[in-house]
Amino acid sequence: MIDARGLLIFHQICRAGSISGAARALNLSQPSVSNAISALEARLGVRLFDRSRSGIILTAQGEALKVRAELLHNLLRDAEAEVDSALHGVSGPLRVGGTPGALVSLLPPALEALERSGVALDLSVFERPDAALNDMLRSGEIELAFVTTEIEPSPPDLIEATYTRDPFFLVVGRGNDALPDRMSLRDTAAMSWVLPEAQGAFRRQVDALFIASGLATPRDVIRCDSLLTTKAIVRSGRRVTILPKEVALAELSIGVLRAITLDEAGFTRNVGIRRHRDRALSPLAQQLIGQLRLLP
Repeated sequence: MIDARGLLIFHQICRAGSISGAARALNLSQPSVSNAISALEARLGVRLFDRSRSGIILTAQGEALKVRAELLHNLLRDAEAEVDSALHGVSGPLRVGGTPGALVSLLPPALEALERSGVALDLSVFERPDAALNDMLRSGEIELAFVTTEIEPSPPDLIEATYTRDPFFLVVGRGNDALPDRMSLRDTAAMSWVLPEAQGAFRRQVDALFIASGLATPRDVIRCDSLLTTKAIVRSGRRVTILPKEVALAELSIGVLRAITLDEAGFTRNVGIRRHRDRALSPLAQQLIGQLRLLP
């Protein structure tokens, strides 16, 4: 069996990029760190990295072990924190990630329900692009990912479930009060836009809407992945955007933004949770998913 201490030392070397950096971080001597890695390599029968002037270069075997080392580090970190939280009557810790729109749609109502039931919790939330979330799930950096679902099949080691569906609308500010409550996307050809930049599921759905309408992607466009900034730009001027209604609900409810029905938007954004297939969920993650199942 692999020595856990050696694996944690290897994790620190990967993080620091050098044996000397790992030794400083762990408050160990460099010979102690080198000996631990030599023992780990001997146990595995492989070389984990080569040294260079700039630090270390992982071998293919080292790259493979790096994920497991990070997983062990994160597992021990969470185990220690979970015991401390239980001592103080707090559920968690739970670390979740997600794309901005998916988090806005799902997390607030689930948390509100948990708080109504009297749950005290320790929760960390990370906004990340789609591409980064799968790696964070595999490494144990997060336990749940809030994402747009049903776009493409999940990787075999991950599973996802959909908990809500939200239609797309053309969202405009008061500078576009003259626009009707329903229109065709073709009527927006001369408008100025704010659209997502990252190549994620939300971007693909928006691009697909233009393609299905036989339109080119707008040229007069600000590319922005911050929902807060996107809504602020639209609210303060004449630019328009496409958003799921739930994402802009707060601004729509007070009248600073308006949702216009698009003739072509005959599909909805599906939002849910992605998680690792083979890992048991923590109690707080189970509670959170239980609340998501109750959403309308």
